[in-house]
Amino acid sequence: MYMSMQDILEQIRSLLKKKKRGRISAISRDIPQDMLKKQNSKQGNEIQSSPGQSAEVQSFSGQKSGEQNMEGREAALGSSSEKAAEGQEGQKLHGQEADARMTAQNAAGVNTVTIQAVAEDSTVEKNTAGQSTEGQNGIERAKDNMTEYRGGNVMRVIPVYNMMVLPHSYIYFQVQSFKNIAGQEIRQDDHVLLAVLKEDSFNTKDLRKEEFHSVAVEGSVTEISGDGYVVVRTGQRVKILELTQKEGEPLLLETAPLRDIEDLDREDSDRKLKEIKAELKTLVDRFRAGSIMQTMIDQYGSIQEVACILSPWLSLKNEERYQVLKEDRLSVRTKMLEQILYEYVEVTKVTSDARNQQQEDYQKLYKEQALQKQIDYLQKELDEMHPEKVSDLRKLELKIEESGMNEIAKKEASKILNRLKNEGTNGQEAGMLYDYMDFVTGLSWKKEEQKSIDLDEAEKILSEDHFGLKKVKERMIQQIAVMNLKKQQSGSILLFVGAPGTGKTSIGKSIAKALGRKYVRVSLGGVRDEADIRGHRRTYLGAMPGRIMDGIHKAGVSNPVMVLDEVDKLSSSYNGDPAAALLEVLDPEQNNTFTDHYMNVPYDLSDVLFICTANTTDSIPAPLLNRMEVIQYQGYTPREKFEIGKRHLMKKALKNVGLQPENVELSDEALESIISDYTREGGVRGLKKRLDTLCRIAAVHLVRGKGEKITVGKEDLQEYLDMNPLHHRAVEEKGRAGVVTGLAWTAVGGEILFIETLATKGEGKLTITGQLGNVMKESAQIAISLVKSMFPEKASFFKENDLHIHVPDGATPKDGPSAGVTLTVALSSLVTGQAVCPQIAMTGEVSLEGKVNPIGGLPEKLMAAERAGVKTVLIPKANVDDLRDVPEEVKDKLEIRPVENVDEALSICGIEKGKDAPSEEKSEE
Repeated sequence: MYMSMQDILEQIRSLLKKKKRGRISAISRDIPQDMLKKQNSKQGNEIQSSPGQSAEVQSFSGQKSGEQNMEGREAALGSSSEKAAEGQEGQKLHGQEADARMTAQNAAGVNTVTIQAVAEDSTVEKNTAGQSTEGQNGIERAKDNMTEYRGGNVMRVIPVYNMMVLPHSYIYFQVQSFKNIAGQEIRQDDHVLLAVLKEDSFNTKDLRKEEFHSVAVEGSVTEISGDGYVVVRTGQRVKILELTQKEGEPLLLETAPLRDIEDLDREDSDRKLKEIKAELKTLVDRFRAGSIMQTMIDQYGSIQEVACILSPWLSLKNEERYQVLKEDRLSVRTKMLEQILYEYVEVTKVTSDARNQQQEDYQKLYKEQALQKQIDYLQKELDEMHPEKVSDLRKLELKIEESGMNEIAKKEASKILNRLKNEGTNGQEAGMLYDYMDFVTGLSWKKEEQKSIDLDEAEKILSEDHFGLKKVKERMIQQIAVMNLKKQQSGSILLFVGAPGTGKTSIGKSIAKALGRKYVRVSLGGVRDEADIRGHRRTYLGAMPGRIMDGIHKAGVSNPVMVLDEVDKLSSSYNGDPAAALLEVLDPEQNNTFTDHYMNVPYDLSDVLFICTANTTDSIPAPLLNRMEVIQYQGYTPREKFEIGKRHLMKKALKNVGLQPENVELSDEALESIISDYTREGGVRGLKKRLDTLCRIAAVHLVRGKGEKITVGKEDLQEYLDMNPLHHRAVEEKGRAGVVTGLAWTAVGGEILFIETLATKGEGKLTITGQLGNVMKESAQIAISLVKSMFPEKASFFKENDLHIHVPDGATPKDGPSAGVTLTVALSSLVTGQAVCPQIAMTGEVSLEGKVNPIGGLPEKLMAAERAGVKTVLIPKANVDDLRDVPEEVKDKLEIRPVENVDEALSICGIEKGKDAPSEEKSEE
């Protein structure tokens, strides 16, 4: 139980006034160390010492030595003992060969040891009252299971460890602790043997000599204090000759007395004791109860007594304490104790100084914190009373506290703010520092709460502004469902790939609206500097944050929908590769600690929904493409364009020029004609331009007062749009040998093209024109080799004629692995002279084995075929699964024939092997 300092001082003063056998009781170390030890003051009587015995001293009963706090040291120094008058002489055992055999009785159910001392030929001196005791040869049973044999005394073995035990001293135990060691109820005048353990472990029911050091100290219980302490007065030292016990049997103990060698000069001893007392008095002046302690120090009668008082606080091991007890010569023992005590005093002084300095530092810190809190409170009150007078620096300081920054960012921001305060507003770097602080504190650092989103409502929002795009909408609904379940941002980075004007960028706004988030668009087209992504370092003049963090700053939230537009148009230079910088931004495993060079602190981008757009994946680096989920945007069909123009584009065009729907009447035939004759694209961007033109003409018509309504029909388009209809490639009605219709994919959608071949008299030379790329040139070489192998009888044809392969238009570069089957069929038609129907189009790559390999861009190619009037399309058999991405209206108008090899394609086109080659006259024609 803890007591206050005032209670302890009052107890000490009360005890000093009491006189009880001339002894002040010390305190066990089982009391918490941060309290002053309770003192038992007993004054007035003189100690009646036996001949040859030194003055009795009191001691502490500590289990282990270790680091103790300063309050414990104060208690140790405050412990003192006066010389006690016991009122009776100590018992003496005489005889040259006294066999002190002691037998232990174990009380039933008690985990303690009771020692019975058997002394042969021993006599007990009479006490001062003249009482005498005769020797007994029989066994006489005493009270509480304690017995004397032939005049021997009952004793208990008390194992002690890491405790300074010296002869003629007082040792103090707590009652409960002593019971645990002794084993049963304690009686005053019980005789004990304090035996020093070698290890800090023992079994009271099975004690062995090997567990103890050979030198021990006899003693007796002289007092059981009402304050809960047992006082043991030690006598002379003894040597343990025999100590054995088996469980359930009495303990056998045999000891021999050890005498101290009196080689200590009395005057020298008194002088050393006086010097030690002076050192201790100087030491206790540092403590609050110093005056009381000095009075107690004056009562110390020997250096051994001082050592016992300070035993619990001495930094000594068990073996070192035992060496002091083991020493026979008093001069050497005194020298050892003197060295130990002086070391203790010096260590205590250093520790006290360090503690006092630490307390001063703490008090200064506490005072500073208290003053700072008062200043902050007063400043807050002033800011609330006069918000218009709050300085910019104060505003920045408040923003830092309220921003929710991570520890690294908060530390950096506080450092920059302190620099700004020290430099002042007129400092050389003040502008740069202020811009940095304004940017960092303007970011949203707090995690946004994830809201549950209704899937039906989200799907409705996605369909409001966009017609079609079924695959994209399904993917976003899946994303929203996962986010509702996990309550956090999850999923991969999305990459929308498609032709211009197909709604890749605008769908981002609808996604942000469906998610209830802010929308940010970052254009990356033409970016070639890594600093555009990561930002510039602040060491450069005019440093700025990167586009990613700038977008987060503009959004004002930590979880916007960020569209990274045109990622396929990034380029690299000597300033670095921006595509490589995007690797960290678009990696969900890394972007939670994205560090912008300008900020120089990590920022969490894991809550940002990144959507990238591109027209093609060919120019995107493979590591960057691997981090994204590609969603292909197919070109719109004419029907889809019609619905988009009528539902969305026309309304936006009218709104942009300030007209109402009743001001312009656009017929369905006119809209269809605009789509088919005045635009050529996979998207609807050209359609939007044409509708904007019509609305501007209507605005002029309305302003000039020519009427409030303008009607636009199909016949008016050429006049209003001021342009001729675009020329679309269309299939011819009659085919010619050597000319075959092919299909191609472009960035603006699909297109048909004609593979033209011609044979002229020559030496077998090959000419390829039409700006074909390397891949198509290789396809032409494969087609020639394949035709030669299929028509071996035509070998002379290739030797005697030069071949010319042309793919119009010549001004348009062309390349790609999808013209092999078209080139093969065209050359086969040329060699055999059999014409192929122009309404049959085909696409696919071929191998030297004659197999037709799969291609890409099938939906766009089929839409181009349908638009050009093609009736039958040959596709690789491996591309059959891609037909699910083709609109049903396109598939309904086309006959799609999968082919596995060139022979199947030739058969469908009507080319038969073995037919005679055309005559020379026909070839010349």
